[in-house]
Amino acid sequence: MKIAILSRNRRLYSTRRLVEAGTERGHEVRVLDTLKCYMELSSREPIVWYKGEQLEHFDAIIPRIGASITPYGLAVIRQFEMLGTYSLTESVALGRSRDKLRALQLLSRKNVGMPISSFAHDVHNTKELIKLVGGAPVVVKLLEGTQGRGVVLAETAKAAESVIDAFRELKADFLVQEFIKEAGGADVRCLVIGKKVVAAMQRTAASGEFRSNLHRGGTAELTRLTPAERATAVKAAQIMGLNVAGVDILRSSRGPLVMEVNSSPGLEGIETASKKNVAAEIIKFIEENAAPNKNKTRGTG
Repeated sequence: MKIAILSRNRRLYSTRRLVEAGTERGHEVRVLDTLKCYMELSSREPIVWYKGEQLEHFDAIIPRIGASITPYGLAVIRQFEMLGTYSLTESVALGRSRDKLRALQLLSRKNVGMPISSFAHDVHNTKELIKLVGGAPVVVKLLEGTQGRGVVLAETAKAAESVIDAFRELKADFLVQEFIKEAGGADVRCLVIGKKVVAAMQRTAASGEFRSNLHRGGTAELTRLTPAERATAVKAAQIMGLNVAGVDILRSSRGPLVMEVNSSPGLEGIETASKKNVAAEIIKFIEENAAPNKNKTRGTG
């Protein structure tokens, strides 16, 4: 098969591992810088150009689209989809997962457990938002934040009001979520491929930190999932329409709560903690599922 990986940096761990896994399994794998792809639209047929070269047929693409280039990345994926190329991560699914509010709305509609959240563009009384999620402490999240950036824990109502007012002054869109104290600064990353969880790790926040992101100094270790956690992770990925997803779950007194569904999960932490060849599992999934014009959006929304 001819496989293209849409990635801005071929030296990134995840991109390197996917190239290695694809090559080891006998495929021709090429890395394309997403921002260097450009599109031609005409009444004849759509064309993707790359550094002056008209790209020939690819059997599949693996989008590794960073959050900062989501709109352009979606356009590139759509162009390949118009050509009938199989996309591991479909454009509509990627768009859903990157819109944090939309993702929460979809999960809520399907009765997936998640922290209580409130959202508003303009509210006269910030106390109302705090009250909706059960009062302080609360977590305030910028909708555009990634890797733990733009996430603030407000331990008192007064602190929460100050953070919310500050975000409003910046005209930034944000969510207010309940703080799950019993999670103890830890969450579980479930790597879902197709209809199963292929690997999982527990991430624990560094001392003095409540965000468990590995980029923030958190640590990761192998963990055993309960049947409820596995089912929740798979259901969340399917609701988004994602073939591959990193589903972040909080362990709470009322069961697993989905915190986020990541459409471009990093492989380094999960492969290191689980000792599993996740990259090879992704390539195997493509081998079993890729076909011309097979893209379709699963779920509704």
